[in-house]
Amino acid sequence: MAQLGNVLRPSREAVEPNPAAQKLGRAQGDVAAANQQYPYHSGALRGTTLPASKSMPFQITIKPSEHSFACDDGETVLAAAMRADLMIPYGCRNGACGTCKGKILDGAVDYGAHQPGTLTAAEKAQGLALFCVAKPKTPLSIEVREVRRAGDIQIRKLPCRVEKIDKVAPDVAIVSLKLPANERLQYLAGQYIDLLLKDGRRRSFSLATPPEDDALLELHVRHVPGGLFSGQLFNEFKGREILRFEGPLGTFYLREESDKPIIFVAGGTGFAPIKAVIEHALHHEVERPMVLYWGVRSLRDLYLPDLPGSWQEQQQSWPISPISRAIRSTPAAARR
Repeated sequence: MAQLGNVLRPSREAVEPNPAAQKLGRAQGDVAAANQQYPYHSGALRGTTLPASKSMPFQITIKPSEHSFACDDGETVLAAAMRADLMIPYGCRNGACGTCKGKILDGAVDYGAHQPGTLTAAEKAQGLALFCVAKPKTPLSIEVREVRRAGDIQIRKLPCRVEKIDKVAPDVAIVSLKLPANERLQYLAGQYIDLLLKDGRRRSFSLATPPEDDALLELHVRHVPGGLFSGQLFNEFKGREILRFEGPLGTFYLREESDKPIIFVAGGTGFAPIKAVIEHALHHEVERPMVLYWGVRSLRDLYLPDLPGSWQEQQQSWPISPISRAIRSTPAAARR
């Protein structure tokens, strides 16, 4: 028998603006993986802290799309583009990999800290810059490839470390993965990764964190009795295990060019990619009606019961309908 309860009411509280993220120190950890050591970062690099005195932002225009966005004084081009919901390729965010390299057609930048081999003096003379560390000194016109579709993002194989395991329900764990210090995974909210197991098999898990909050990659894992990976995770893993994965994968992501209402339907840990999409939409103040139905077998399976309510409290101006949770009771035999 189905029971549908409206458990949340729209909030009338004012919106708290998202503060600009700050540089965090890097945590150094010795990690044995293929007899190598990987330094691991302790937080996201999202540009620099803005000075106390406010100055007029610089306008940046991407060619040939003519997309334009404002960049605050002291902010990197990449950080400002992401804040404006415009994605350009990146892989490290600290001037190490060169993925974000593009051309300055007009204007001047502070090139920022970077590895000499990633951006040479000859490349600077040609007008090239690394937009993950470059900060504008004047209004800019730049030429760089934009990421608007899943196929625009490079699929990569990367190592990661299990940073923490939170068992939020008897059979559900939230696993946080940390990448090496000079690596970042670019992805669209809603995509997934494949964990590469030692015997060659794969296990697919959706990313539950939005791209704006990628210091740790969050996976929601349900314990399947006899499951190869979930069994190890629940019975053997203690944290700091080294894994490898491939991604991002999948074509489930928010089509931001549309203004149509959205109905999300999730079952169990299928809530993970929807969490990423909704938090991404909230971050960018997407003004589309959204309704979430989260189907579970029992109340205890709502492993993040307060999160949907907190979303509504964050965004008063967002015309979101009350979020409901659909709970269906089934015979015990049907749950095996």
